[in-house]
Amino acid sequence: MKRVRCPKCDNYIIFDETKYEDGQQLVFQCSECGKQFAIRMGVSKLQRTQRDANPEEEAEKTEYGSIHVIENVFGYKQVIPLHLGDNIIGKYAKGNDINCPVETSDPSMDLHHCVLNISRNKKGELKYILRDGPSNTGTFVDNDILGDRERRVIDHGTLFTCGATSIILHINDNEE
Repeated sequence: MKRVRCPKCDNYIIFDETKYEDGQQLVFQCSECGKQFAIRMGVSKLQRTQRDANPEEEAEKTEYGSIHVIENVFGYKQVIPLHLGDNIIGKYAKGNDINCPVETSDPSMDLHHCVLNISRNKKGELKYILRDGPSNTGTFVDNDILGDRERRVIDHGTLFTCGATSIILHINDNEE
């Protein structure tokens, strides 16, 4: 099954891509807003999007680990690679300047929800520090809400929540 996003309202439409051949053009009508749009099956000339790439394979390429967004009613499972410095986590939107976009319809997740900072300590070991954006609904770490200026050191397997979207930090084996 493949998902396409309505260019007008960002609603997802799911269809079975195995019934169609490369190069074939498909026309959809969004059930939410009525917008009619077309896509062409096959490999795009543009860079592969996050959901079309193999997320586990992409995440293994980074030495700083990844965050795994847990599938729920608002979105599908996503693996987002991390980089040194500030990883700004928020809801995907066109023109949003965040570097860890989560594709979700979760109304309680902000466009700029929280920041996961990755740095090295004096021994050269990686340190992961989470802070709220500030967001409207807050960021929770193991069911405890982060205060306005609070920063929390997290490590491999830590569960944190942005709105109703749960995320798990995965650190590569060589950095644990």
